[in-house]
Amino acid sequence: MSDALDRRATRGAADPGLPGRVSRATALEPTATTHAGSWAPDAGQDSSALIPMDAPPRLAISLAEVTKVYPNGKHAIEDIDLEVPEGDFVFLVGPSGAGKSTLIKLLVRDEVPTTGSVVVAGIPLDKIRRGDIPMLRRRIGIVFQDFRLLPRKTVRENVAFALEVTGTPRGAIRTTVDRLLALVGLTAQADQRPGQLSGGEMQRAAIARAMVHGPELVIADEPTGNLDPLISWEIIQLLLRINEMGTTVLMATHNAEVVTALRKRVVALEEGRIIRDEVGGYHREYA
Repeated sequence: MSDALDRRATRGAADPGLPGRVSRATALEPTATTHAGSWAPDAGQDSSALIPMDAPPRLAISLAEVTKVYPNGKHAIEDIDLEVPEGDFVFLVGPSGAGKSTLIKLLVRDEVPTTGSVVVAGIPLDKIRRGDIPMLRRRIGIVFQDFRLLPRKTVRENVAFALEVTGTPRGAIRTTVDRLLALVGLTAQADQRPGQLSGGEMQRAAIARAMVHGPELVIADEPTGNLDPLISWEIIQLLLRINEMGTTVLMATHNAEVVTALRKRVVALEEGRIIRDEVGGYHREYA
């Protein structure tokens, strides 16, 4: 299992400066005539090492017949089947109590399903050893509504902390943090503490922290819930940029305006079941 957890994603043109991602940008370029995720080799590139042009997309998330029943008898998730290919951007919507939080907890192995299977980044979570769960979570970046920054640490220290606890060399930490702060537009605020930042700046810092291990999947749980509309759009644009660099994004939200405007894939939950899975708007009844 440890070997499986050490594999890095090789699909999608990630920013070469982001840590942990195996970028194909230096060797591969998307062709104008292929769909997203299809690649053609540059001259001299060994095409035998590439994913075949007609290969089915690899899955970032796969749930099969997943049900979650809590000890009090509540059916939080009921018979869910869901596949999210690598590189997708998916909105997860639904009213309070629909099962969004439980679904996210299943994806990060905070909860285990009562029945069914959950596979994230190719790793079957029912077979993962408890000691490997922290390594799994380094492959998943999580962005919360309430930021969850350490108040006594600067922006730079908040982002660096996740690398320090894994024993990353100091020089590599500095380089990685500088690149991530540039990515989210917080270079000038690097030495400020959360209390000195606006809500949008705190969420940018949280996104930088979520990206610190070069995750294959980013789960954003209501990331604009505490922000005004203008700042919300800035955060969404940042998540879209991260997605364009090859990272799969699953965003739980109640922001109907954003979902409807972007016309991305929408997975709608109600009473623990998927009632809609299509590209389109939010549908106001889920607000």
